Amino acid sequence: MEPVPSLGKLVQISVTDGYDLKSSKGDTPVTFIRAEFNHVVLGDSAKITVSPDGTAKYNFTSSFEFSSEGGITLYDLAHKPVFLTMIEVLPREKKQKEEKTLILGQAVVDLLPLLEGPPQNYMVGLQVPSFGEKDYPILFKNGTLKIGGEKEPVPRPKKWPVPNILAPGASNIPDEFIIGGPYEDEEGELNQPEDREFRNQAECLKKRIIWDLESRCYLDPSAVASFQKRIADCRLWPVEITRIPVVTVPKGKAGKLDKTEDESQLSFHGVAYVNMVPLLYPGVKKIRGAFRVYPYVDSAVYEKTKCLFSLFRDTGHHLIHNNKIGGITSPLIKPIISKNLKEDKTVKEKEIDGKLKLGDVQAPSIKSLSSDTPVEGELTQSHNPEGQQYLEAVTYIVLEIELDKPLVPKRMPEELARRVKEMIPPRPPLTRRTGGAQKAISDYHIQIQNISRAILDEYHKMFREDIAKMGSDIDSETLEEQKCQLNYELNCSGKYFAFKEQLKHAVVKIVREKYLKTTPFESQQELQTFISELYVFLVDQMHVALNQTMPDDIQGTASTIHTSSEQLRLFAFEAEVNENFEMAAVYYKERLAREPQNLDHWLDYGAFCLLTEDNVKAQECFRKALSLNESHIPSLLLCGVLAVLMENYEQAEIFFEDATCLDPTNVIAWTLLGLYYEIQNNDIRMEMAFHEASKQLQARMLQVQVTKSTGPIEDNEEGRKVESNLGPWGTTEDSATALKAEAPTGMDREPGAVFFILDEVPVESPKLQSESQEPILTTQNQDPSIGPKSSNMVFKESSPKKEASKCEDSSPFIQPGPQHGASQIPTTIFMETIRFLMKVNAVQYVHRVLAHELLCPQGGPSCEYYLVLAQTHLLKKDFDKVEEYLQKAVQMDYLNPNVWGLTGHFYFLSGNHAEAKACYERTISFVVDASEMHFIFLRLGLIYLEEKEYEKAKKTYLQACKRSPSCLTWLGLGIACYRLDELTEAEDALSEANALNNYNAEVWAYLALVCLKAGRHLEAEQAYKYTVKLKLKDEALLAEIHVVQERVGFGNPSF
Repeated sequence: MEPVPSLGKLVQISVTDGYDLKSSKGDTPVTFIRAEFNHVVLGDSAKITVSPDGTAKYNFTSSFEFSSEGGITLYDLAHKPVFLTMIEVLPREKKQKEEKTLILGQAVVDLLPLLEGPPQNYMVGLQVPSFGEKDYPILFKNGTLKIGGEKEPVPRPKKWPVPNILAPGASNIPDEFIIGGPYEDEEGELNQPEDREFRNQAECLKKRIIWDLESRCYLDPSAVASFQKRIADCRLWPVEITRIPVVTVPKGKAGKLDKTEDESQLSFHGVAYVNMVPLLYPGVKKIRGAFRVYPYVDSAVYEKTKCLFSLFRDTGHHLIHNNKIGGITSPLIKPIISKNLKEDKTVKEKEIDGKLKLGDVQAPSIKSLSSDTPVEGELTQSHNPEGQQYLEAVTYIVLEIELDKPLVPKRMPEELARRVKEMIPPRPPLTRRTGGAQKAISDYHIQIQNISRAILDEYHKMFREDIAKMGSDIDSETLEEQKCQLNYELNCSGKYFAFKEQLKHAVVKIVREKYLKTTPFESQQELQTFISELYVFLVDQMHVALNQTMPDDIQGTASTIHTSSEQLRLFAFEAEVNENFEMAAVYYKERLAREPQNLDHWLDYGAFCLLTEDNVKAQECFRKALSLNESHIPSLLLCGVLAVLMENYEQAEIFFEDATCLDPTNVIAWTLLGLYYEIQNNDIRMEMAFHEASKQLQARMLQVQVTKSTGPIEDNEEGRKVESNLGPWGTTEDSATALKAEAPTGMDREPGAVFFILDEVPVESPKLQSESQEPILTTQNQDPSIGPKSSNMVFKESSPKKEASKCEDSSPFIQPGPQHGASQIPTTIFMETIRFLMKVNAVQYVHRVLAHELLCPQGGPSCEYYLVLAQTHLLKKDFDKVEEYLQKAVQMDYLNPNVWGLTGHFYFLSGNHAEAKACYERTISFVVDASEMHFIFLRLGLIYLEEKEYEKAKKTYLQACKRSPSCLTWLGLGIACYRLDELTEAEDALSEANALNNYNAEVWAYLALVCLKAGRHLEAEQAYKYTVKLKLKDEALLAEIHVVQERVGFGNPSF
């Protein structure tokens, strides 16, 4: 039988020979063949006499037509056979008019194979260098066609690529399995979230080809060198795929094949372009991914891979020939009914699942290029009409390449840590803490004294009026009554319990150091005896401590407000923004003097030094922070940034690599490493670093989506912890090589499929970075002036408790670095890196990253992009550029409070206070605050004071005092209250400002005015003295003080 052409309607049945024929009556019977189909006789052959050896040559052909419109249909071909009946013609007897016949036998011919087509062998192949320049072909043959509806299990064993293994299970490679994994972690194409559905359908519901083979080859040193060079030169590696029919040859006929058939058996010739560049990444040993299959067209293959020959067509005719004579075993193919032969030849059979594995010694790793390998549209069907169907069906293969050793070794974490330690000076050992019984008793005395002072403060606060009236003439009954009231107040307020907790640690130290009690007591009696003894000792020592504390010392001590580290940082930021860098340095150094072991303080000071372009001092600060914690990622990154700025490139690479090694999920670390490689013109490693950064950012965005759908997760707490840690910003050649590759899995893609199962996507918890901030360097008329150090006099006593409560009630402290918008994850790795660099004032580095952001497919010009550009030019006071970029930002996001806040700063610095006022008012009217509100309130309040809108100024400064109190916020409030003739409130606010910074001449000036109007001679004179001593710069304010002094007749000692 001959298969009907895919477009024909004629079926021919041929009978050529008969064998082992026997007659019922004679040795040489006369026979003929009758063909029947669908109850219709198709014809009879000629009558042939059987030879003595039982054979006969009929050479009989009959035919019938089929049609889809009627008559004999494809349905009839599928379920009705052809009957070939052998009939013997009996010899005629005398007087016999008609021939008599006898049926000898019947053959039933199944026509279903006409619908299926001949068996096919699916092959995938590629070449790798083996010995020197000689290429070694790696072939994966005998792919098994699988019908849809079932998914391949994982893990499943890999198989030897060797045919004719007879023992059950012997074809499986011991201890080698196909594991699979989330396709988001793959290196090839079709690994995006939008491809998930398509891949799942293709690998579960559609027909596909499965290999599950592993092939290995050995690379000697010369082959390794050749392999590396070809990857660097070509980047893409061709992996060919084709379909070859398996021809069954009768015994003894192997040598009689028609030679012309060799040229026509290669069909559906396709090629996948595998990006091999990741094999040159340090430490990479394995890649796995799905790679699109394109028609094999010589010009396109050469353009992309510089490959001149086809493995199957130009160098592989012997493969096809061997396929015909049995050199390639025919896979067992289940009968599959399809509508017609043409459909069966389409690429829908090409869904593949197999593995390429190369090597026992050293082998490189491959990473696919998902978007850089499309085949242009000019590849029309005239070039490769069968292969063109690969494009229409979106066919892909799943390929895994694994190496025993990486082509490019990666530095070990131990080596990186050692080299970082060599660059960082050793940290001096911490001072040893003194201990012992005497130290425990001394600490107990200190606690008793502190608590006694606190109780006396409470007593004076409660009975100040009684003490003023009665003086020392207080009788015992009054004292007893006051004692009861004091006890009641301490218990009700919880301060009694707080005092006990404060004393507990000192008592525990005495028990351990003096009495050496560290184990439980054996009996209750022993415990009571010890408690009695301890009580007597503690009471005696309490009296000793109280006798050492003189009442006059307690009552004569002026109450002071102790600023916290966060407050000092805010004050430094205010001075920094006002360009009073000397004062800002004083605050930063004060923080370092208080807590020299706090690395955040060193990072803050280093960022300040970057702002003032003192790179040497900034480098010292960052390295000091790194010496305190060698695993601190921001410190490592900043040391690397400074090394690049100072052109110490070898050190920069060490710092960045160590950061990526310690925290492989850190997007900023990978991006900065990629930028470093770009400076070094190392394109391959730059691509590696940027790819890894994008991968980590995508994982974080996926985690955020999961969080939004399932609600908050506890990782947020960890994120906050990381944010606090980030401070204000956040965040050898071997002699031989072996290459190992797994056979590919090719799969058809119909519209809408995805790769491997992703029922569960493991997402590593990326460390959350804190919100970015936008740097705004500006000047203000209220700059505090630094003069000779005066006494810590606070003119009006201000309670530490009052100040503490104000700090506690305020909203979270403003981060002294410009923030970027509401909390949102950046859409590109470059924007996240820009935020980090802007926080640390590394503006010199920012413009390089902005160029990448502009060219990034996910980036481009955005509101945040123009805001960053505006900030960088605002630092240079390039107001024309600032205005241009802000206008573009407003056009892109009219409702962004950060845009209006920065626009207000621009107008304020350029002297247009009317426009600045409008922008600031718009900013504070938004439901969502801008990232940096502190200076918005300060400058808006100042504008209100200039325009004599004192009530609005008072409300504005009150908001600033609630959010982030500082000397300037209290000063503004004090000025507004003074202008409203609210002298008591003005004095309170100015006293708060003076307590936070008693070097501000303007604060002393307004205190002098308040005292002059209140008629307090001595205080007015002292306040004026400090105003002059600190060199007040506001001549108008000084003239106003002189006018009031002349009017009241006091306050100036020179009168």
